[in-house]
Amino acid sequence: MTIDEVRQLADAIRREIAHGVVGQEDAIELMLIALFASGHILLEGPPGTAKTFLAQCFARAVGLEYGRIQFTPDLMPGDIIGSNLFNFQTSTFSLTRGPIFTELLLADEINRTPPKTQAALLEAMQERTVTIDGTSHPLARRFMVVATQNPIENQGVYPLPEAQLDRFLFKHEVRYPDLAEERRIVAAHGNRFGTPRAADWGVSTVADRAAIDAACDTVAAIRVADEVVDYVVALVRATRDAGDLQTGASPRAAAMLAAAARAKAAIDGRDFVLPDDVKALAPAALRHRVTLAPIAEIDGRSADAVIAALVEQVEAPR
Repeated sequence: MTIDEVRQLADAIRREIAHGVVGQEDAIELMLIALFASGHILLEGPPGTAKTFLAQCFARAVGLEYGRIQFTPDLMPGDIIGSNLFNFQTSTFSLTRGPIFTELLLADEINRTPPKTQAALLEAMQERTVTIDGTSHPLARRFMVVATQNPIENQGVYPLPEAQLDRFLFKHEVRYPDLAEERRIVAAHGNRFGTPRAADWGVSTVADRAAIDAACDTVAAIRVADEVVDYVVALVRATRDAGDLQTGASPRAAAMLAAAARAKAAIDGRDFVLPDDVKALAPAALRHRVTLAPIAEIDGRSADAVIAALVEQVEAPR
């Protein structure tokens, strides 16, 4: 697949999603980049901002098998990955696969379940395999997690461990729509009840597994100049030396940021990465991987503000 064909595919996916979802262009862009960079994305936003519906429309448009897990405090790891159950008729154990055996997994309200259950996703997100009773089972090559969490409630929720957060390529903050978008939402959806379905809104499948695989292979082959590599490394290392941050981003963050920049370049129709690609993706790629220092929290600073300042301070190649 050529770079231009990757761009055309991304445009087609955007158009299909727009049939059902009003606005959310930034979230759609990051989901496309995550798909082509073989990454995962965490969507954080208040209820009723179409996070679940967006994941449904995205899965239908790209032609991936869709599965959903509603995370609750009583959910167990076996409820996610499955287990070996004894069959009394055959006197043998048989594997009952959990809902994780899909291609695009919506982990809805992921922070409502304890860390023990959240950890069931670690191996799947990193290695795209799950281990059940000592046996490894491969997941789909394009396995992708779209997780959601509600930032408003603080009762009955469990903050995601750092190791879990580091598996996500992006964390995107979903905000309320503007006035014009909200009016369009009410006009289009105000006469329907129940959960909307992507098919009901004319969202069609415009890709398949072969097309997604070809696009990902094309993205992986995009050239990243040494100067841009140095810039990515310098930016990530700067998070570890910043006085306003208690912990910085990991080397995995640098590698994933470079992969995301490749995908953004391809979606924009280029076969090379610009420093501006890195700058544009740095907030979403780093905000969940850093921890504010106590003095910064007291001063009311945010991780996004600190990252924005670092992007300005670290010299980009010309």
